[in-house]
Amino acid sequence: MLLIRLIFESFSFAFNSLRANKLRTFLSLLGITIGIFAIVSVFTVIDSLERYIRESLDSMGSNMVYIQKWPWMPPEGESEYPWWRYLNRPVPEFEETEEILKRGNSVENAAFLFGFSRTAQAGSDKMDYVTIMATSYAILDVWGLKIERGRYFTENEMRSGSPVAVIGAEIAEKLFPGLDPVNRDIKVQGIKFQIIGVYEKKGQDMFGTSMDKNIHISAVKSFYMIDIRNRDRGQTLCVKSKPNIDSDKFVAEIEGIMRNLHRLKPMEENDFALNEVSLISNQFDQFFIVFNMAGWIIGGFSILVGGFGIANIMFVSVKERTKIIGIQKSLGAKRYFILLQFIFEAVVLSLIGGVLGLILIFAGTLIVGYVSEFTIVLTLGNIITGLMISSVIGFIAGLMPARSAARLDPVVAMNSV
Repeated sequence: MLLIRLIFESFSFAFNSLRANKLRTFLSLLGITIGIFAIVSVFTVIDSLERYIRESLDSMGSNMVYIQKWPWMPPEGESEYPWWRYLNRPVPEFEETEEILKRGNSVENAAFLFGFSRTAQAGSDKMDYVTIMATSYAILDVWGLKIERGRYFTENEMRSGSPVAVIGAEIAEKLFPGLDPVNRDIKVQGIKFQIIGVYEKKGQDMFGTSMDKNIHISAVKSFYMIDIRNRDRGQTLCVKSKPNIDSDKFVAEIEGIMRNLHRLKPMEENDFALNEVSLISNQFDQFFIVFNMAGWIIGGFSILVGGFGIANIMFVSVKERTKIIGIQKSLGAKRYFILLQFIFEAVVLSLIGGVLGLILIFAGTLIVGYVSEFTIVLTLGNIITGLMISSVIGFIAGLMPARSAARLDPVVAMNSV
């Protein structure tokens, strides 16, 4: 009951302070509001960006190795990317996919892929610079793709290079508005393809693995459309490991197979890159740590100023209520009662500033979501963080004024002018 009474009286005094000294309170709370806005907004953006990146990395597969000509990162221990060392490397070949599947004990599946741009036409409608994704059959399993309408290629269609295609959702919307594109024709480079399916709309991730804007055809068919022999067209071998296989063991096995296929001598360095999602993930982990520190630093100064503002309000409040404190003490109020009363009041004032900061962040997320495709979500964790920071700052800022109020002599307090 005492605690409820303290909280009720603290809310009452805080409200009266706001009403009686609107400008002073507003200016003092502004620091807390800006500080919470700065810290929590940085955390919110970072969390949303991290979620977006993690989802993009997951779509690439944590149990995957991408065999390519170019490595994604500089060699370990080097800060510069030595592109000249990779320039004359051979590109991955379609036939190597079958060899990896035959020789790899820890390999669950593997797919070959590359892409190129062409104009796509359906009737009188056309789209320029459409990505034509040419792959082997296993890409559906390797990338975990889902068909929304129609069907996927048969293995025979892929191997024989049949003129059929599965298109992305955005291609379907733009070239076949209001129509079901399945069993209709689309023309690429003068070749007519029958559409057999449409991929489920996924949205574009940061690595471009979404099929929304792609036209998917057989790699065998693409060999009649574009020359990839010894030409770098982004050829990639995507190799998926079996469940519960040690990552290092899996990578070592793939490396051994590729070295054998390329007939490399023991002392020769690899003429291929084994790219893992974990390499990118580790780099982003460092980035997020630095960004979070920046958020604390940026918001910390504003919160410090806001804390001094709250302390100033509380010292003035103690001065204005000195007689009331004296009367409370003369009627038997204990020192801790006075102490907690002013601390709760400071916490309430600080929380008001924190709530205002969170409201501004929420409004910002709505605006960003309206004007762009990037979604920012104010999570419950960040809301709790903002309120906790506000409470702690209020407690610290109100502690000294509360102690000075609790130590007042009741006789001197009641006789103060």
